[in-house]
Amino acid sequence: MIRELENLKSKLLYLGSLAEQSIRKSGTALQKLDARIAQEVIESDHLLDLKEVEIEEDCLKILALHQPVANDLRFVVSTLKINNDLERIGDLGVNIAERVLYLCRLPAAPIPFDFESMWKLSLDMLKSSLDSLVRQDLALAKKVWDDDDAVDAINKAMYNRVYQEIRKNPEQVETLIHYLSISRHLERTADYATNICEDVIYMIEGKIVRHQPEEFIASALR
Repeated sequence: MIRELENLKSKLLYLGSLAEQSIRKSGTALQKLDARIAQEVIESDHLLDLKEVEIEEDCLKILALHQPVANDLRFVVSTLKINNDLERIGDLGVNIAERVLYLCRLPAAPIPFDFESMWKLSLDMLKSSLDSLVRQDLALAKKVWDDDDAVDAINKAMYNRVYQEIRKNPEQVETLIHYLSISRHLERTADYATNICEDVIYMIEGKIVRHQPEEFIASALR
């Protein structure tokens, strides 16, 4: 079973790299308003979907054939959940790319929020969540959990900014709505990275910290 678990971990990390690439390239497409890059993100999504199904099937085979217990069982259960989160992150990259395609056909307008900071922070959170999985690093998982507040704050400010911009420039309402959607997709990316770290904590400590107050999570990491 050891070989199967190592193979499963490798596949999960590969899926993570694909999800990270999807968010990275969709952000680049927005920065450059490049329809070609956006289309590449959309067309590559089928590979994430195939890998997600493959990993799920591997998890189910391990559960059925080896009946793992303790740490191994927690790893397989966590992998099933992380696998789903990574596939959804890939979908968010596609959603951003689709918004870019619309923006490429609309009159140019400045991005009405701190996109670069939000994009880089979301990417860093995703990368760190995967690093916490590889290293079994509780401190890194906790840092990702803390960073989510900063992304939430940018997304919240985005709503206020868009409201003001629509009042001043109603002719740009369609463009602004697409930017609002992109902000929301990046915020969801950060949420999924946080979910991954919660699963890493469960994998290592056997403690479910989802929906728990900050004090409980802090105690789980001691």
